[in-house]
Amino acid sequence: QIIANAKNLPAGEVGEKYNANVEEFLAAGGSSSDMIVKIAETMFDFFMTGGMNDRSKQGPHEDEPIEGSMRLDFDYLEQFMVDAFEAVGVPPKEARVSANVLIEADKRGIDSHGIGRLKPIYFDRIKNGILHPYKPIEIVKETATTALVDGNMGLGLYIGPYCMELAIKKAKEFGIGFVVAQNSTHYGIAGYYATMATDAGCIGLTGTNARPSIAPTFGVQPCLGTNPLCFGIPTDEEFPFVIDCATSINQRGKIEKYERLGMPTPKGMVIDTEGKERTDTAEILKDFVKGKCALCPMGGSGDALAGYKGYSWATVVELLSTAFQSGPFGAGISGVNPETGKPAPMPLGNYFLAIDVEALVGVDVFKQNAGNLLRFIRGSTKDPRGPQRIWTAGEFEHDTRQARHAAGGVVVPPVLLRDMQALRSYLPGMKEKYEKLCFEE
Repeated sequence: QIIANAKNLPAGEVGEKYNANVEEFLAAGGSSSDMIVKIAETMFDFFMTGGMNDRSKQGPHEDEPIEGSMRLDFDYLEQFMVDAFEAVGVPPKEARVSANVLIEADKRGIDSHGIGRLKPIYFDRIKNGILHPYKPIEIVKETATTALVDGNMGLGLYIGPYCMELAIKKAKEFGIGFVVAQNSTHYGIAGYYATMATDAGCIGLTGTNARPSIAPTFGVQPCLGTNPLCFGIPTDEEFPFVIDCATSINQRGKIEKYERLGMPTPKGMVIDTEGKERTDTAEILKDFVKGKCALCPMGGSGDALAGYKGYSWATVVELLSTAFQSGPFGAGISGVNPETGKPAPMPLGNYFLAIDVEALVGVDVFKQNAGNLLRFIRGSTKDPRGPQRIWTAGEFEHDTRQARHAAGGVVVPPVLLRDMQALRSYLPGMKEKYEKLCFEE
């Protein structure tokens, strides 16, 4: 009955009723391996995911806006972020760069890393004293092709661009440039830095560790960050090939987005310390903080779908982010003081690699070769039960950018509109600059 009425009830209520029903059955002596439980579980997952087996509805797409959302102009939103950063002491140049990293995420459709990160990831941490709005970047060690820099716990949003710019400069002179940052912080979307490289005719590679979220294969303790693995490759098309994805099935920002949209977390993405796969989004976020939940690596828990591959790639990123600069990992970057339970600094490591294409082959030849391969892939035989289109990495972000510019900006949900109002209320000078925000009547 619960499954039959699923479409007529809020997703959260359906999940609560289903879980309570199963628990009642087990408490009465039923078995989780009972055939009726297995059948119900399969049907429930199907309905809760909107029929994931229907591949014709899969593929990149925009979420339906929730009630109370407003579409904001990109320039307006970016300027708001610039003004907010300057209000807490970020110099104008670094404020502009930091805002640009965030707005780029919203333009590409990576809504989990744009305006949605402004208050909780940056300003709340500045307010809690665990992140500096600005600290000078220092070069600790440098050679012709490499550099180790210290971000001194300033905003990763300006540390990252500095490092990739330095890597590109070295690559243009010597063919390759590799830069590692210590004492960095959350640096936004990794794809921003890969695109800096492709715009300069280079191949770009970047990665960063993060607070522990992923459990290793056959484990339940969060040990590794979502640790993005990101490559950028220039092509002769309107957009480069840029793959920027977490090494977990999903990442915390997407779980936070599910909460904003009032959606359950799809099963198989999160595991708790009891080995249960969780779907209760709000409680998952609470248990993340307590260390009682972990994200599953790409491939999921166990080895049935090769979860060890995602786990191993996450470990690669963690190693490159920490081993060069003796950086902390695990509890050392959890963001919580284990003795007091209060917020604690998260000194992250980032790495940036740029390879100048011209050092090996003419850049136009390389771009054409890359484009030919990508066009071949997109033109290959389509799944007759799929959406009748094949995408290559970076294409959806390009399409989203064009669509959102044509529509007049990005749709911002109510919770983020309230975040903007909250920042205006306490940041120096913001009330004077924004007496009335563009979405206020």
